[in-house]
Amino acid sequence: MDWTALSLSLRLAGWTVAILLPVSIFAGRALAYHRFRGKRLVEALIMLPLVLPPTVFGFYLLTAFGGASPLGQLWSQVFGGQLVFSFPGLVLASVIFNLPFAIQPAQRGFEAVAVDLREAAACCGMSPLRRLWRIELPLAWPGVLTALVLTFAHTLGEFGIVLMVGGSIPGETKTVAIAIYDSVQGFDDRGAAIMSAVLVGISLVAIMATTLLSARIGQRLG
Repeated sequence: MDWTALSLSLRLAGWTVAILLPVSIFAGRALAYHRFRGKRLVEALIMLPLVLPPTVFGFYLLTAFGGASPLGQLWSQVFGGQLVFSFPGLVLASVIFNLPFAIQPAQRGFEAVAVDLREAAACCGMSPLRRLWRIELPLAWPGVLTALVLTFAHTLGEFGIVLMVGGSIPGETKTVAIAIYDSVQGFDDRGAAIMSAVLVGISLVAIMATTLLSARIGQRLG
């Protein structure tokens, strides 16, 4: 069992979820409540990682993060290192690739909030931020929670993007998914089986915890 790779995967998933939590709330709310020109295009762009092969998407990210790109040069000037084949680059790639998993469930959660409740809160003089915190978010929370769990579980098992953008640097970019692949390539079926079982167990516990928490939230709101 490669505990270093597992720890790196959990750290990557944690950073991805932490960054995408506010993104899922505000972007999901904006897409649920507002109509604007180009909205369908924005939604399509957000969903693009779901239909593109990870290697294709990873290639574009690798090009965008490379040392010759404006982003790569800016990162090198500010932080003194390269963005590709580094943990920060892996986090940024993971955040971009998980946008559909974070935003779409949250958007559906906000769409389920009754318009009458939002209008009544506005008529009572509540500010948009107060309406979000006191009215909308408690009702849309199951969707937001689903988004976070999907993002966490998907990040743990992601392979193509990690390999393209991060490579397989032990302790830096070698996640447990890469470790499983390396074990299979090295004919270490037992090691691959153990790591795969650990990933399945973590994902199952996360999903079960989300289901129980969503049920409790629903009972409390009901």
